[in-house]
Amino acid sequence: MERISILVVEDEEAQRSLLEGLLRKEGFDARAAGDGKTAVDTFRNNTFELVLLDYRLPDTDGLSLLKTFKEINPEVEVIMITAFGSIENAVNALKAGAFEYLTKPIDLDDLLFKIKKVEEKRYLVHENMLLKEALKDRLKSEEVIYASEKMHQVMSLVVRVAKTDSTCLIQGESGTGKEVVANLVHEMSARKGGPLVKVNCSAIPETLLESELFGHERGSFTGAYQRKIGKFELAHKGTIFLDEIGDVPLALQPKLLRVLQEKELDRIGGLRPTKVDVRIISATNKNLEEEVRQGRFREDLYYRLNVVTVVVPPLRERKDDIPLLLEFFFKKYAEKHQKGLKGFTREARDLLIKYDYPGNVRELENMVERACVLTRGEYLSRDDFPMFAAGEKQILDGGMKQVVESTEKKMITEALVAAGWVQTRAANVLGISERMLRYKMKKLGITKEGSA
Repeated sequence: MERISILVVEDEEAQRSLLEGLLRKEGFDARAAGDGKTAVDTFRNNTFELVLLDYRLPDTDGLSLLKTFKEINPEVEVIMITAFGSIENAVNALKAGAFEYLTKPIDLDDLLFKIKKVEEKRYLVHENMLLKEALKDRLKSEEVIYASEKMHQVMSLVVRVAKTDSTCLIQGESGTGKEVVANLVHEMSARKGGPLVKVNCSAIPETLLESELFGHERGSFTGAYQRKIGKFELAHKGTIFLDEIGDVPLALQPKLLRVLQEKELDRIGGLRPTKVDVRIISATNKNLEEEVRQGRFREDLYYRLNVVTVVVPPLRERKDDIPLLLEFFFKKYAEKHQKGLKGFTREARDLLIKYDYPGNVRELENMVERACVLTRGEYLSRDDFPMFAAGEKQILDGGMKQVVESTEKKMITEALVAAGWVQTRAANVLGISERMLRYKMKKLGITKEGSA
C-alpha cells in the first residue's frame, strides 16, 4: 500500500520537527507548517491526504483551518491535536468533519495507529471506486447494488476470482444473490465470450439429472429417441453454473469429479469419452463440510469444487444495503406497473430497514413489487406490507417468527393457486427449488384441500 502524504500544522517548533521527522522515518511524504497562513499556502500548492492540525495556532484556530482545508479538498482527512482535557474542542472538530483527534502530549504509537486507520479507509474507498468502475464497464445482465463493507469485500473477491479459471464455490442462504455472483464471475472472466449454462440441481428429478448434465445416445434407455447433448457439452469453452450442488445424488458425484479431473465425460450409452473445456461454478445453501461428515457428499469432490469460496452474507448482516435496494426495486417496479408512485412513507421505510428478511434480497424484491402492484396510494405505506400488519412492536419485540410464517404461508398459497397447484411452476414464481417448496408446504401445513 502506497504511503500517504501528510501536512503537519503545529506552532511549537520542537513538536513540529519531532512529528515531521518521525513521519518521514516511517516512510510518509511529510511537510510541516508553523502557522495558519503558511499551512493554507502549502496545502493549496501540494496534494495531501492527511493533515495533523493543532487546535491553537498564532494567527487562527484549528477549527477554522479545518473548514478551509475541507473547502479546498473535501476528501482530505484531518486529525486534530488538542490540549489535554479539551474534549469540547475535540467534539467540535469531529462535528466539523475531523477524522480523529489526539491529546497532548502525543502518544506516538497512538498517532501511527490513527494514521494507519486513515490509510485503510482511503485504500478501501479507492478500491471500491475501481471495483464499481470495473463492474460498470464489464457487466452485461445484472445490477449490483450495495453500500456495505461486507458486500464490498465479496465484490472485491469476485473481481479477483474472475481473472482466474479456478472452480468457485458460492455459499449463502437462499435469496442472497448467489446466481448474481455466478453471472459476475463469468461476465468478468476470459470466458465471457462463451456460454454460461445454468443448472438447478435440486429442480431436476434424480432420474433425469445424469442425462441433463452429461447427455445420452439414442436408444440408451427407454424414451431416448434421439441423441441429447448435455449441459456440460453445451457449456464448452464457457462456464457451467451448478446451483444447489449439495443436492446432487451421491451416485452421480463420481462423474462430476471425472469432469473436473480429466476434462472429459461419458454420455449415457456412449462408446467413447467426450472432451470438454468448461469452468465450473457451483452454489449451495448447505454446509458441505457437514454433508461430507454425514457421508452425503464426496470429500474429494468437495475439495475440487472448493478451490475458491465466495460467501454471500444474508441481508440482515448488511443493513447498509437495504436503503439502496429499496430505492432500486421501487423505481424498477413503479415504472414497470406505471402506477405513478412517489416513494415510501417514512414509517414504511423505517420498518423495512429494521426488518431481518429471512428470504434475503429475493424477499425484499418480491415485497416491493407486490406493494407497487396492490397499493392504492401515491406512497407505499406500512399497510402495503403484510408482515407489518401485526404492528411494529410485535415485530421488533419477539413476534417476528409468527408474522414471517404467516406471510410466507400466504405468499406460497397464492403462488400455488396462481400456478394451478403445479409445484414446479409455483417454485419458479417464488424463486425457490421444488424441493424447498415441498419442505415449506409440509412445515406450514399448506394443502390444496386446506386452501379451498
